[in-house]
Amino acid sequence: MSRETNRLVKQLKGSPIRNFDAAISDVKDLIRFTMGEPDFDTPAFIKAAAVEALNQNQTHYAPSAGVLETRKEIAKFMERKYGLQYEAESEIILTVGATEAITASMFALMNPGDKVIIPSPAFPQYEYVAHLAGGENVMIDTSRTGFLITPADLKATLDANPETKMIVLNYPSNPTGATYAQEEVEALAAVIAKYDVFVLSDEIYSELTYGGSHTSIATYIPEQTIVINGTSKSYAMTGWRVGFVAAPAELTHEILKYHQSLVTCGSTPAQTAAGVAFRDGDAVTAEMKAAYRKRRDILLEGLTAAGLQIHNPDGAFYLFPRIPEQYGNDDWNFCIDLARKAGVGVIPGSAFGPAGVGYFRMSYAASDANVIEGCRRIVAFLDELKAAQ
Repeated sequence: MSRETNRLVKQLKGSPIRNFDAAISDVKDLIRFTMGEPDFDTPAFIKAAAVEALNQNQTHYAPSAGVLETRKEIAKFMERKYGLQYEAESEIILTVGATEAITASMFALMNPGDKVIIPSPAFPQYEYVAHLAGGENVMIDTSRTGFLITPADLKATLDANPETKMIVLNYPSNPTGATYAQEEVEALAAVIAKYDVFVLSDEIYSELTYGGSHTSIATYIPEQTIVINGTSKSYAMTGWRVGFVAAPAELTHEILKYHQSLVTCGSTPAQTAAGVAFRDGDAVTAEMKAAYRKRRDILLEGLTAAGLQIHNPDGAFYLFPRIPEQYGNDDWNFCIDLARKAGVGVIPGSAFGPAGVGYFRMSYAASDANVIEGCRRIVAFLDELKAAQ
């Protein structure tokens, strides 16, 4: 009997984001911009809905696809916000966060040897899950195109990789904050429609779009699109672990099988509270978005004036600056120095793939006070670097 563990799992090194965050955790008085988690608490009316669900003894298994009333509220939300129509009973699955939604979708739809196109830099989970599903990742460098994939690059990559099963899109983007305008989404959809592929469209930051309204690619190619979304970012509900998949019924039928084998179902009271969030949460999301935008602008102004090159992000709550030229492409050592010498924690860009090398990610989902003080510390650190030249 062999005691060898799974070879695909063994090749992984764990989350580079959390690994780096742990590596600087001993720094005293560190201001952290490392984790993509809202600093806001879950709004009171959502918490009250969870308490009421518990008092009503909603403590039993939910249907595997999720609490039906919440799925109905999601269907209304998707139509109200993005003009998309989904059947609550057959085209929406509630998952344990968007993370599980991504995992269940990839495993349900991919076969070993399938290729997955991922614009880089990108949240590392896409690459890891596709690898575990036996797929081959094909990375497209977007660092020269404003961190957005172009229709020409996408077409060329699809033509060069006929074994492609899936294209991953994440917009607004983690880690760059870049997002697509309506005409850019339409142009990508026009390319994808000509190929027999799926689009895994992770739109978890859709409600945190600053320059205009969010356009889902499912608007143009619904039969090819698996939309991923959830409550974590828009409603400050990271710990509740409520996400969802919205896709054509023939796809959710397969995804549900994997979801059942993975988790059976999600938390019943958390799902009930999420339904209230999707129904009544527009105002609180708008308040949080306004706060994030203010913090973004403070950092953009201060860090750009200090000499950092930053692409202006139109969504999410991340900046993705280029590291100072003194460090070359050594983003790890820059981020170590920034933590240990300046007391500011950020994530090396290399954690997000080869196109992230030489950058760093800064999450401004932090308090106003920490944003202001963190900016001051970074500027002082950069001034010291210049003085030492």
